[in-house]
Amino acid sequence: MDLLPRNHSEFHSPQYWDQFFQKRGTKAFEWYGEYPELCGILHKYIKPTDKILMVGCGNSQLSENLYDVGYHNIINIDISDTVIRQMTDKNKKCRPDMKFIKMDVKKTNFSDGEFGVVLDKGTLDALMVDDSKEVVADIDAMFTEIGRVLKQGGRYMCISLLQDHIMNKVLQFFPLIGWPVRVHKVNTEDSENKEKEFNMPVFAAVFTKFKKLPNMKQILEVGSSDDKIERMDSTEKMHTVLKEMQYYAIMRQQIKKREMVGEQVSFSLYSEVSVAPRYTLFIVDSGDQKFTNKFGIFIVPEGRETEWMFSTDEGRQQLSKSAGFCRLVVVTLNRAHTYETLDTIKSELSPHVLELAPPNFKLGLQVPFLSLGDQKGSRTVRFQGNSPTLGELVVEDIVTDPGQYRRRLVFTEGLPYCEAILNMQREKKQKKGKHKTKETEKLILDKSYLDGDYLTTMVAGLSFVTGQTDQAKECNLSDSKVLVIEGRNGGLPTLLHHNFPQMELTVVFPDSVIQQVATDWFDFSPDSNMQGYSDNPAKFVSSSEGQGLLLDAVVIDLDYLKSSLTMESFLQESFLSDVKKLLSPNGVLICKCQCAEEEKKKTLLHQLYRHFPKIYSTNCEDMSLTVVYALCCDKKRDILDTATSNCKYLENKLKRRDTDLDLSRTMEDLTLFDP
Repeated sequence: MDLLPRNHSEFHSPQYWDQFFQKRGTKAFEWYGEYPELCGILHKYIKPTDKILMVGCGNSQLSENLYDVGYHNIINIDISDTVIRQMTDKNKKCRPDMKFIKMDVKKTNFSDGEFGVVLDKGTLDALMVDDSKEVVADIDAMFTEIGRVLKQGGRYMCISLLQDHIMNKVLQFFPLIGWPVRVHKVNTEDSENKEKEFNMPVFAAVFTKFKKLPNMKQILEVGSSDDKIERMDSTEKMHTVLKEMQYYAIMRQQIKKREMVGEQVSFSLYSEVSVAPRYTLFIVDSGDQKFTNKFGIFIVPEGRETEWMFSTDEGRQQLSKSAGFCRLVVVTLNRAHTYETLDTIKSELSPHVLELAPPNFKLGLQVPFLSLGDQKGSRTVRFQGNSPTLGELVVEDIVTDPGQYRRRLVFTEGLPYCEAILNMQREKKQKKGKHKTKETEKLILDKSYLDGDYLTTMVAGLSFVTGQTDQAKECNLSDSKVLVIEGRNGGLPTLLHHNFPQMELTVVFPDSVIQQVATDWFDFSPDSNMQGYSDNPAKFVSSSEGQGLLLDAVVIDLDYLKSSLTMESFLQESFLSDVKKLLSPNGVLICKCQCAEEEKKKTLLHQLYRHFPKIYSTNCEDMSLTVVYALCCDKKRDILDTATSNCKYLENKLKRRDTDLDLSRTMEDLTLFDP
């Protein structure tokens, strides 16, 4: 499978090419490949018996190199008197059959069909400085003259950088007149020429003179790195593939010349017909030269790419150091594609990732492919949709380890994913009309699972619920009333309802899509004690005021990344005031704050403090996420001790099969806000 990157927007920038040509200087031949780099392609299309016209020869040594290996019938033309005299004097003794003539490529004195090959090394690039009307007219004249002096079946071979405007021109001009087009990328990356401070990929374009026939299909071909010729079905496709080759070549040069410590370069590889990338590659340099392992490839199992270790710069950096590699290429698989086996993936990637070796890597060394186990992983997409508030989303089942099943809700716009555990359950069913039974298996969602440390911390906040009177000392969740503003998969209210079926739960989702996903795929099951709604949370809270609700807790679990749900606008004065009116005198507001800046976090805590007299907080998972407990009552001096004691009750009620909750530890880590 031919894979290439697809991120070449910078090549459309005139400033980018201006920079290149300023650094290129006047030594065109130095920048367009020398004979050892070009000869493999040139000899495929030029025979020693061919009569060759070198246009815009300048002081290039290419015709001299060809002459020295047996191509003696070469005429060189250039518009410069000086260069013609210099090249004539230089070659008249050692290459007596080679001619240098002052002549304009747009208007020559040669006969029709005189040449078998017209060779152009950088002349098209020098003449076509832009796509203005005057320049394009000159290029049309040049191409027309080349077509006149070429015989039928003759070839125009153009060595070019194929900047965007030039690529557009040749892909419009030659297919229109019926000439087949074939383009090879010249391998100049490993050139010994040290003057290439600003190396760009060089192409050899071959245009063969054919007589155009009625209804003749365009012949468009690209030569890949393994010498395979691939047919393109349109000029648009060919343009895309060539731009991909440019981008990949530039990327390869950059990462081979230097270490990328502190910056993780990434790009995607696409299969021939795909719209979505097939692979995404991250180049991670550890910066630790003590590692004996210099270079490795880590393939993330299918379905695991959203995990912290693989989806964040910090996680991938830790992965690289844990694996002990100076440079690790982390490869993720895309859910839009199917993959046969881990060996198939390695085979597809090998021609590309091995080119991403670090500086001074010894060629020929075996590069290890790493993964978690010997399987590619497993992913089954169950649902794809679009939430009005949280964007595009996907529900998928994955296998993290043999026999370990997860169902994930993944937001494609970068919000953290959430997941549930699926347990395999075996059932025996009696066959109809027979005494035999058949054992079947099905996956059942585990309602006792919480997929994040911060959720455990939020549950611990319910230990402040001690009843409706100041005399109540014991946690009384079974009779409590709780409002959950839920922006995920409904896992938190489902867990509470599973363990406290008598608790009166009101669950508000930000839109109907999120609520439907929670219901259809994560076993959110409303009943008389758990009501589900989809509404703007602030609007719902405001409209609930005065309806006689007296809540013991309000729990807010939202990811405030969309503009309509930004934390600053959501937790504003009017909303907090409305929440306070819904809570009982001993009630608690439990919410998470997502902000890395300490000053921003303090501002939010001050905002809460204006409505709630006692504020506790604790950092979870990383310093950018803080869980806050805002208490309505400040009368009880031993309230923290009571909550710590109540944690033991919650731990017993919420014991899970896989692990025990340690809610008491959360109480030890609380910080009392001091304004």
